Amino acid sequence: MRSLNLHLKVLITLLVSLGILITAYQIFILGIPVTEDETDDLWNIDAKVEFQANPREPVKLQMFVPPLNQDYVSLNESFISNNYGVSINRADGNRRVTWSARRASGKQTLYYRLVLTKRYSGEQSKAKGPIFRDSIPVEGAEKIAADALLAPIRQHSADVETFISETVKRINNSNDDNVKLLLGGDATTANKAKAIELLLSIAHVPMERVHTIRLAADVQQSPELWMRSFNGEKWLYFNLENGEQGLPADRLVWWIGDNDLVKLEGGKQAQVNFSLSNSEMNAIRLAKLTDENTDAGFLEYSLYGLPLSTQKTFQIMVVIPIGVLVILILRNLGGLQTLGTFTPVLIALAFRETQLGFGIILFTVITTLGLSLRSYLEHLKLQMLPRLSVVLTFVVVLIAVISLFSHKLGLERGLSVALFPMVILTMTIERLSITWEERGGGHAFKVAIGTLVAATLAHLLMSIPEVVYFVFTFPAILMIMVGFMLAMGRYRGYRLTELFRFKAFLKD
Repeated sequence: MRSLNLHLKVLITLLVSLGILITAYQIFILGIPVTEDETDDLWNIDAKVEFQANPREPVKLQMFVPPLNQDYVSLNESFISNNYGVSINRADGNRRVTWSARRASGKQTLYYRLVLTKRYSGEQSKAKGPIFRDSIPVEGAEKIAADALLAPIRQHSADVETFISETVKRINNSNDDNVKLLLGGDATTANKAKAIELLLSIAHVPMERVHTIRLAADVQQSPELWMRSFNGEKWLYFNLENGEQGLPADRLVWWIGDNDLVKLEGGKQAQVNFSLSNSEMNAIRLAKLTDENTDAGFLEYSLYGLPLSTQKTFQIMVVIPIGVLVILILRNLGGLQTLGTFTPVLIALAFRETQLGFGIILFTVITTLGLSLRSYLEHLKLQMLPRLSVVLTFVVVLIAVISLFSHKLGLERGLSVALFPMVILTMTIERLSITWEERGGGHAFKVAIGTLVAATLAHLLMSIPEVVYFVFTFPAILMIMVGFMLAMGRYRGYRLTELFRFKAFLKD
């Protein structure tokens, strides 16, 4: 007996732990939305390229586009142009689109459009980058100024991250004479980046220029220059204005390196204007779209991978254990008497179509009339099988009559009575009549009320959209429920109704 108890405890612990771990993995690692109403941002980025084409010359325009190999994934990418060939190539971690035409004249307008969202899943490839670089040659006054700046930077830093941060802060100190010398009177961000690169190269710390776009709707902007460095494990991003480390969540890396955004041959006065807008989409639908556009297999082995018609069937099936759990609690802990465990659950499923109020009325009417017929057939001394056949036929005729009159009276809800399980109603009538004969009409009435109450409570819980979504999306939660059912299977204590029943003994 002791080994049996240990076996049961280990099984319960294993099921509950496995259910919790799988659900937690889906929520926190895969990022699956917990609620169906949860939405995520969808960003639309338009880059409008305008330039003047030289007459009678071939035109070739190259522009960097986002690599999208980090935290974002593209849902749609389009290149809009008139009579231009389009090609994309990759080099040095960048993507570059090339528009080309044999002849063009006058003002030209090209569009690059991107729809993207946060990446939901998929393991990111391990970051790689240089951890050492040679020094940039520097002599004379510039070398003296650089050494003077590096001395306190080394003193106030402990690693690559703090070293770079301190360097950026020093270069942004416009009152420092050494900084003025290195900048040469040019305090633009690009020139500051040159001075920072010089100091870091002397310390053999590699760095790269990073051009970013801020994801903000209805804001005119141009790419902003940041810098990054590899510390041996990951890339560290730095703001060139204040030295803060970390790329904000609303920043999108557009391209990396020293090159300009646009390179134009056969034209002049190239300009790029960015416009951004965002919208919201249902999070689970967006997750499915994200999965289709990546190789992550995010929802490949979930119920969302089934055909839509099959999904609807499983949305009903996965909530049946919830209804069973409600009946189990009401019977084992509450002491409520019902016609078995599964009959109330099946009646609760029928209530999904008829709605609760109308379903209770239909159930009461059909069961009452069926019991009357069963009582009459009892006087004919029929065997069980013919008797059940007559009751089943009567139930079918009664359902048809109710549906016909409901339609004539304009009560379309009454048509859903046909969805009531006829076999379940027939067996319910038969079992209630047997209970009536064996234990009296009062007990049969109590059991019928208990069945109806249990079915009502199960229906109310099984019809909560949040519950249906959660169980369908995270089916591992059913393992936790099975563990709870196993634990209740060994319960031998008093039921709630028995506490009231034996209250007199407690007083004595």
